[in-house]
Amino acid sequence: MTTDLWMLLAAAGLHWFIILAAATPKILGNGIGWAAGNRDDSPDPPAWVARTDRLSANMLENLPIFAVLVLVAHVSGNADWLSALGAMVFLGGRVGHAIAYMAGIPFLRTGLWVVSIVGMGMIAAAIVV
Repeated sequence: MTTDLWMLLAAAGLHWFIILAAATPKILGNGIGWAAGNRDDSPDPPAWVARTDRLSANMLENLPIFAVLVLVAHVSGNADWLSALGAMVFLGGRVGHAIAYMAGIPFLRTGLWVVSIVGMGMIAAAIVV
């Protein structure tokens, strides 16, 4: 398996972790009945949990684009050192972004998001060059 595909698998694992990090404290705080119900009257979560929900939504916006780029690079035979490096840059940026987002560090969070976008640009460049 190529480095690009390993990074895609790791990115999916990161998103799974983010989903669990957002859901677990809400379930523990509100109970199984709340989790299994419609959650129409949900109390406001702690700030870091709300940030983690937003982090999950952000990852959900970016992960499909990353996946398409990695899979196109792989299927087209254009997966190379640049796409591998781009995938590693993306994943590193997203891990840092997740930490900064959950911790509530706004400008660092945005900078790390930009790093992940640069990583996707590197994969796109490998495809078209």
